[in-house]
Amino acid sequence: MLLFSAQLLAIFSILLLALGYLKAQPQDVGARLFLVLALGIVCYLINGMSLSHADPALRLSPGGWGVVLNLGANSIPGMFTLYCFHVFQDNQRVPRALIALLAVQLLLDHLNYRSFRPSIFLSIEADTSLSQFLIGPLPDFIQLFFAVFAVVWCARGWSNDLVETRRFLRWVIIVVQGGLILLVVFLENYLLSSASARYAQVHTLITAVIALVTLGTLVALLQVDYVGLGKVLLKVTPFVPPEPAQEALQGDVRRFRKVFEQERAYREHGLTIAGLAAKLELPEYRLRALINKHLGYRNFNALLHEYRIRDASQMLADPAQRHLPVLTIALTVGYQSITPFNNAFRQAKQQTPTEFRRRALQEQ
Repeated sequence: MLLFSAQLLAIFSILLLALGYLKAQPQDVGARLFLVLALGIVCYLINGMSLSHADPALRLSPGGWGVVLNLGANSIPGMFTLYCFHVFQDNQRVPRALIALLAVQLLLDHLNYRSFRPSIFLSIEADTSLSQFLIGPLPDFIQLFFAVFAVVWCARGWSNDLVETRRFLRWVIIVVQGGLILLVVFLENYLLSSASARYAQVHTLITAVIALVTLGTLVALLQVDYVGLGKVLLKVTPFVPPEPAQEALQGDVRRFRKVFEQERAYREHGLTIAGLAAKLELPEYRLRALINKHLGYRNFNALLHEYRIRDASQMLADPAQRHLPVLTIALTVGYQSITPFNNAFRQAKQQTPTEFRRRALQEQ
């Protein structure tokens, strides 16, 4: 009965969080992704109500809904990764490769759930060991990859994030959400069998933790009546021009312009915000606030990319420098190899550096 109550509490809390987020920001993609993620968690919890360790009097029989519950539960790591990407990667689309990988993982999980013969799916008589790998360890490995990728990616982006509230949110997501999802994926796919007695104990503990975390978050949000739910979850506020800067701020801005723009500090390979703060002889927190609140950037890499791509565009369009290879230009403006330069240039200009140079020189 205690487990059943915890499951109902967790389902109720996570749905309230997701619906509140969606109501606060109905047009935001992050709110929709969070709703799908929440529905996946609900599927996981409902699926737990049908397992053998559940109280027979309260045990559910999913019937035909078992396929939906299975797909929803297995989508959690992938949807968590897509949600994190949208929240923390400003103005960038989710890579199609991640979406395709999630689709493959769900398809393999579905084949595994329905116990389809892989030869029917592949239209060939596949080797038995390969077939077992495709519908067994492979989708489990993809789930683990999603969970690890999201946690590591969120942690690595922390230092370049200029929004203080969002930097805090990264740790909340890493420690609470990401850690829990990673733990569940690892335990259920690699360490425990659903038929073991220990699995019942672990599943009960996981359900209790989900219920406590979601209820605690819900209660905390109810106390914050002056902030929208979406802003608390997302913590990405639009840039608002600051009030007239004080003399100290004006001095910091002048110093930034001199070192970063006039002396072209952005061309330094491997430049970090800590390194730039040292050059400016400013505390790192003051530099973060200056770039975020005064210049309007949310990510340090976005600042570097803008200045480097602008510099590279001028060099590519200069007839006197048409003899310079694109790689030389990339290295000159601060990139350490051609691949990140091409990716950043294509995202900024919607064309490759070579295409940009050809068109620019033709127009002159």
